[in-house]
Amino acid sequence: MLWSLLALGITALSLALLGLAGPAHRLGFSLASAYQIVIWTSHIGGAAALAAIVIAIRAYRARGWMRLAVAAVAVVVGLTSFAIGFDTQRRREHSPSIHDITTDLDNPPTFTAVISRRADAPNRLDRSPGLAELQRQGYPDLAPVTVQSRPDQTFDRALAAAQSLGWEIITADKSSGRIEATDTTRWFGFVDDVAVRLTAWGTGTRIDVRSVSRTGVGDAGRNAARIRRFLNELQK
Repeated sequence: MLWSLLALGITALSLALLGLAGPAHRLGFSLASAYQIVIWTSHIGGAAALAAIVIAIRAYRARGWMRLAVAAVAVVVGLTSFAIGFDTQRRREHSPSIHDITTDLDNPPTFTAVISRRADAPNRLDRSPGLAELQRQGYPDLAPVTVQSRPDQTFDRALAAAQSLGWEIITADKSSGRIEATDTTRWFGFVDDVAVRLTAWGTGTRIDVRSVSRTGVGDAGRNAARIRRFLNELQK
């Protein structure tokens, strides 16, 4: 029973420490240090889960049902810790090192209302040369969306979609078809700014979105995922 409890304790500790990586970054830990916490604690959780599998097999053979139950919980907790760390590392390694994503590479939506809030942000809003090509390679699916409703009708839907996603609306100008908002991630507290632009397009409306991180060279696919969620919500 002792080994089962030890495995459970280690996996639970690894998951708890992994969860603290985000708050640690919010409190001043560097992003690199916070990510190291995620990776190392998830590896420890994975190793403890493997040990718990061995313990569970032995407990099953010996018909030690209580030991088996404790070891099974340890396996689940450890694999959960490992999966979170693995997914975090995978997204960082396989996402392009860019933090400014848009559906319109030739004429991205601009920001005005959030500029003052980004005064101390390391990342600027001017797009560097070659950024468009990097986005084409990394996110070839991102493109404007066209709907059949008029811009004034579409604007209400766009604003409702942004609010449903939990964005902080900074400005919403229906006459110009422009929305600016801020979205803060729950775990690490990354602050990203979003601009939505609605343009009359024939009898319908074209919607373009731009999402820009305030910090970090790359975003692990965060901004592209945000744009996809918004466009999917808008088209429901």
